[in-house]
Amino acid sequence: MDTGDTAWILVSSALVLLMTPGLAFFYGGLVRAKNVITTMLQVIAVILVVSIQWVVIGYSLAFGPDFHHIVGGLQWFMLHGVGAQPDSDYAATIPSMVFSIFQMMFAIITPALIVGGLAERVKFSAFVLFTVLWATLIYDPLAHWVWGAGGWLHQQGVLDFAGGTVVHISSGVAGLVAAIYLGRRTELGSGSIKAHNVPFVLLGTALLWFGWFGFNAGSALGANALSADAFITTNTATAAASIGWMIAERLRTGHVSLVGACAGAVAGLVAVTPAAGFVTPGGSIILGVLGGAICYWASTFMKAKLGYDDALDAFGGHGIGGTWGAIATGLFATTSVNSAGANGLFAGNPHQLLVQLIGVAATWAFSGIGTFILLKVVDLIMGLRVTKEEELMGLDVALHHESAYPEQLTREELPKILGTPPITIPAKD
Repeated sequence: MDTGDTAWILVSSALVLLMTPGLAFFYGGLVRAKNVITTMLQVIAVILVVSIQWVVIGYSLAFGPDFHHIVGGLQWFMLHGVGAQPDSDYAATIPSMVFSIFQMMFAIITPALIVGGLAERVKFSAFVLFTVLWATLIYDPLAHWVWGAGGWLHQQGVLDFAGGTVVHISSGVAGLVAAIYLGRRTELGSGSIKAHNVPFVLLGTALLWFGWFGFNAGSALGANALSADAFITTNTATAAASIGWMIAERLRTGHVSLVGACAGAVAGLVAVTPAAGFVTPGGSIILGVLGGAICYWASTFMKAKLGYDDALDAFGGHGIGGTWGAIATGLFATTSVNSAGANGLFAGNPHQLLVQLIGVAATWAFSGIGTFILLKVVDLIMGLRVTKEEELMGLDVALHHESAYPEQLTREELPKILGTPPITIPAKD
């Protein structure tokens, strides 16, 4: 074992965990003021429930001994047998427990991304149940397909350095299915639905960008040259994508915006994720610029044309960004960066592009169909969507009896909402 590698992966694990609270700020800033608490709480709740689910069963299903190339077995239930010894199938220089910790952080952020598709209209309790089911039945098997020893997409040669298919396509497609299943928000089109706190959006973007270095560079599973390459390509593609988004926004609207710059940066982080350890810095610039423009198109033109209410662009940013990134990996990958990978189309290997397309199609189908079934099951058990009255009131107060900005509630409004006696102010002498 290598103590330097072990230290870096532990630090990377902490960086990846930080991304999820960063996502809470990013999403919390994009929603309306009356839904900040419930949106951020949904994201934080994923940390709580998946942290337990991963230890109990998730890691074993995702990375346990292969069962028919579909899922891991249950031999590592409660992390039994996972400890100080390295696992040569995954990381030969770090303890298997460290590898499981690192992968847990990926399992946490993935279902949290789905919040963007169903924001402002789903019951909290139903979301928690859906998260546990989705993490167990969608994320864990898919992680085994792509990354697990014996997984069928892994055997096909699909390249996914840090989660383009496993994390972003799966969650983005799930967000789209949830948005369509739940239907449009009641006040959509009224002009009142817009980001309420742009500084929150910037703070969330900064935390995501910072944590993403652990996400991508840490996926080298060692403190080495490959980690450095993934670090620089991540930063370069992110900057390029933000520029690409702003150029597209400027051409369409005549101006650029801070929210747009942040959304473009996140799109770049998503797009480079599957490619980070397989492409050159120059390739990452092209990947990023095109990724920013493509995600802008998906989040504006395509969403408006098709009419689905992907509230915070989980699909436009993560589903489309992850799809482009996975395909771009098949274009720009080169063994000069990573000898354990493969050459892409532009390095003389068109077959890799076909392999990437198979991985994309399989992920779309599995996440889309599986998510619909789980939504239907949860809806039948307890109902998914809040009432129209609760939605108009705002879910912060209606579901959680909290407000991010309590000063906005007058003395007359708050007692009516909470069902408490009127608030009286003693008269001055």
